[in-house]
Parts: sequence; C-alpha cells; structure tokens
Amino acid sequence: MAFIPEFRAAPRLRDGLLFASIEEYCLRAVRNQPLLVYRFVNYLRRSQRGGLTQVPSKDLIRLVSEEVLTDDNDNSLNLVDTQAVADYEESQALEEQKLSRQLLKEEFAQYLQENLGQDAVDWLQLYLQGKTQDANAKKLNKPIRKIYRLREKISYHAVRVFAIKDKLELVENWLQISLGEHHLGLTPTQLEILSTKILPKQRHILQLLKADKTLIEVAEELKLKNHQIMGEWSKIYLAAQTLRSE
Repeated sequence: MAFIPEFRAAPRLRDGLLFASIEEYCLRAVRNQPLLVYRFVNYLRRSQRGGLTQVPSKDLIRLVSEEVLTDDNDNSLNLVDTQAVADYEESQALEEQKLSRQLLKEEFAQYLQENLGQDAVDWLQLYLQGKTQDANAKKLNKPIRKIYRLREKISYHAVRVFAIKDKLELVENWLQISLGEHHLGLTPTQLEILSTKILPKQRHILQLLKADKTLIEVAEELKLKNHQIMGEWSKIYLAAQTLRSE
C-alpha cells in the first residue's frame, strides 16, 4: 500500500494495484472462509434480516433479499421501508404524547393558579420533580400540616373538577384511559369488576357512552339533567380510577 502512491504518472496502474490489494485482503482466509464472507455473514447474523441462521454449505454466501413479492406477484414489498415507516410512526406517537403531556401540565398549572393560587402551582412543580412533602414544606417555607392540606385540595381539584368536568379529553389522552379506545385504562377482568361495583343506572350510562353517545345525548335519552349525568359519570370514573390504582 505504501508502494502504490509512487505510480502518480500511471493512474490506471495505480488503481489496478489498489484494487488488487483490496481483493487480496478481502480473500485472505479467516476460519477457512474468505475475510469478506466471514465479515458479511457475521453482519447478517447480528442484524438477522431474513432470519439467516447458518451459511449454506455448497455456496460461499447466499444473499437474502429485503424485498418480498405480494400475492399478485406484480408488486414487491420492501421490508426495510416498512420497518422505517413503523419506526417513524412510533416516534411521532411518542412526540405527540410528550406534547400532550406538556400541554396538560400547563393547563393544570393555569387552573391551579386561577382557583388555588401560586402556592398550588409551586407545589405542583416540586411534585413533578419528585420532591417529598418535607422538602416541599421547606422550599415553600410553610408548616408540613399546610402542605398536606394543600396536597389534598390539589388532588380534589385534579380528579373531581379538572379531569372530569373541564379537561376530561386532555387527561384521557395523556393517561390513555379513554372509554372508547382504552376502556378507561382497565383490563377485561377489571371491566367486569367495575360492572359489579357500580349501580344499574351507572352501568346503563356506561353502555350508552360505549356506543359513542355524548354525555348530553345520554342525559336526553335518560331524561336527566346535565349535572345529574355528570355526577353519575364522575362516580363511574372514580370507581375505575380506584381499580387502576389497585
């Protein structure tokens, strides 16, 4: 290799020597296989594209195509492209979830500011950082008793007001507990348990909501006022939350 650059006046000879040297290097024996084959087979085994498990004994190497024919044999499907699309869609879903989570934090912080004041907002920021109640009390310069009382107020507003009445869809999408898509975040067994824990009227409401009816439509069908149907839905929601926490 050090000798080849001396042939500056003969580029064809220089290139020929270069490629011959590369070929000789690639064909040097490693475990009774040419180096090029040995490296490439190891790469296929690591990536496992096409499920290569052993090298054919009669062939030096067999290339496994990343494209497969569909049933009509006219169009081919590229497996790498499909994987790339799946990876992209997954990354987009994670990004949307992240944005939704950030939006929820901002909305809830604004809600606390308007209803409970700045101390509640400061407590929320510390809570999201994983701080203990003792640390929160020292940071906010308040007695621990008031910090626990503040936590109870925030929990009440988060579950019974903010999540259920004001920002239910936002919370459901963030926590993946929507009724239609996520079945309130419950397993099939938990759904059966929920059905036994709620009243017959509430089970009827749950069935109507599963049929893609809105709370207003359910209220009209059952001849109930909006605040009555919201109260029943709140009880169903809280019962589901108890099952999820268990």
